[in-house]
Amino acid sequence: MRKITYGSRLLFLFLSASFLSIQLAMASQGGGVMEQIESADEPFDSMKIDSAHQLPLKTVQAQELYQGGSFKVLARKDATDRFRCSVCHNNKPVLVQDGALFTHGDIIIHHGLADNALACIDCHDAEDRDSLVDKQGRKIDFDHSYRLCGQCHFRQKRDWLGGAHGKRETYWAGERVVRNCTSCHNPHSPAFKTKMPETYSLPLDE
Repeated sequence: MRKITYGSRLLFLFLSASFLSIQLAMASQGGGVMEQIESADEPFDSMKIDSAHQLPLKTVQAQELYQGGSFKVLARKDATDRFRCSVCHNNKPVLVQDGALFTHGDIIIHHGLADNALACIDCHDAEDRDSLVDKQGRKIDFDHSYRLCGQCHFRQKRDWLGGAHGKRETYWAGERVVRNCTSCHNPHSPAFKTKMPETYSLPLDE
């Protein structure tokens, strides 16, 4: 007869205790999954369930509705690399050498085609640089930049609201949190560069 080692006994005890704790947890919740489904007295609503994992990023309540309900988007203002626009865009003289190059040297505006190419103040408020502005002159907070993008890209915004465009940040159940337009697209050059798929084998002509 083969002897059972001390380590094997410990493993067996650990697995037994784990199985027992699972059974106790299920009993405390009113049985297994099927029992909970059969005892439910109202339809399942994922919007009323809190996510089991806290999202590490800051979110804000969207100013739009998703299938009749509210949802959240990732905040944008916290992603500002250096400082608020109004730190330099004010009535005070800029004393920093090459200040414009330092702050905007990496910005290349490639948004719009030919005669319809956009300039800075087409999106940024000319007076209040800490705000965006739409074609009707209404100020838009940076956290809600999707409202600005949607005035031209209305089909994409419709798909974004419905979940067919963009990316959801939380799990399938729980509060809906989605990425803002500028979470994926560079607002100054929003089009993604063409990328050829990588092949797993050599072309046939080689």
